[in-house]
Amino acid sequence: MADGTLADTYVAALQHDLADLPPEATLVGVVRKPAPWFSAAVDENVPELGPPADLLEAVRTAEDDLKMQGLCEEGAHNAAWDRVDFGERYRSHLEGSADAQAALEELTDRLADGESLALVCYENTEKKRCHRTILRGRLEESSSR
Repeated sequence: MADGTLADTYVAALQHDLADLPPEATLVGVVRKPAPWFSAAVDENVPELGPPADLLEAVRTAEDDLKMQGLCEEGAHNAAWDRVDFGERYRSHLEGSADAQAALEELTDRLADGESLALVCYENTEKKRCHRTILRGRLEESSSR
């Protein structure tokens, strides 16, 4: 059986029919605490693959500080990522959490079984950095092994 495809998008793109995804793709939310409207837009959510609460809080705090210094919302968000070393900390979460490892393994198995998946979060990655791009890279690595 052929491997499934892996894509990603953001929830507003789904809500406004802007997402270019395979029609058979399962929409997999990857947020820690989805709002009801988010849950309504996806087929399932895997909170174990959302960033840990302390990392999200660190980004929010840094982002607020950067906005107070005059950066726009997108600029502050992206600069906050660097300030709190988001990428490295999120990768460490994926490697160090048994729950995240189990969730990664399940999604990797589903891709290997031919299921097409689309990772969904809140951020439009054309404007803001998002953990789902790191997650997608990690799943692509696992699927190619």
